Parts: sequence; structure tokens; C-alpha cells
Amino acid sequence: MIVHLKDENFKELVKEGKVLVDFYATWCGPCQMLAPVLEDFAKEHEEVKVIKVDVDQHEDLAQEFGILSVPTMQVYSEGVLVKTQSGFLPKEFIESWFQEI
Repeated sequence: MIVHLKDENFKELVKEGKVLVDFYATWCGPCQMLAPVLEDFAKEHEEVKVIKVDVDQHEDLAQEFGILSVPTMQVYSEGVLVKTQSGFLPKEFIESWFQEI
């Protein structure tokens, strides 16, 4: 399931289960390349919630989490941040994160 963050409470969305957060921008080429990878990942891993956060619409969150480049992905397990990685990554690499937690 992919959730595009609008007005929801970010901390509520990441507090349960396994969550992948994609900080992205609509003008970012690597972000556009990553989008279909995340769509495939979300379809194949329904146990993982994928949240997309547009840094231009949510500058406060991007600043709070120190997002300096996009795309940047974060992995949460039960509300705890366990991994952060910037740049385009293949689906297999993303899948390996969730095998570790």
C-alpha cells in the first residue's frame, strides 16, 4: 500500500509495523525513476506500508529529518527509524532491508 502524505500525522503513520518512507520531489529525475520501483515493491510486499512525502509540500518534515537530497528513503520498524539511504536504489536492495528487520 502506498500512502501519499497529505495532512496525516506522519508519526502516527510510522508507529506500527514495517514502513518505508520515500522523501521525493516532483522535479527530481531519480525520484521519478524510483516511483515505479516502489509501486512494484508495495504490490509484492503488502506487509510494508510505503509513504511518499513530497519535500516541497512538507518542508517542515524534510527539515526535521535532515533530508538534504532526494530521493531519500527511511525504514521504520514499530516506529523506530532503522535505516536511511539517499539516491536511486533497485528493488532488490530495498527488499534486503526488510529481510534484516
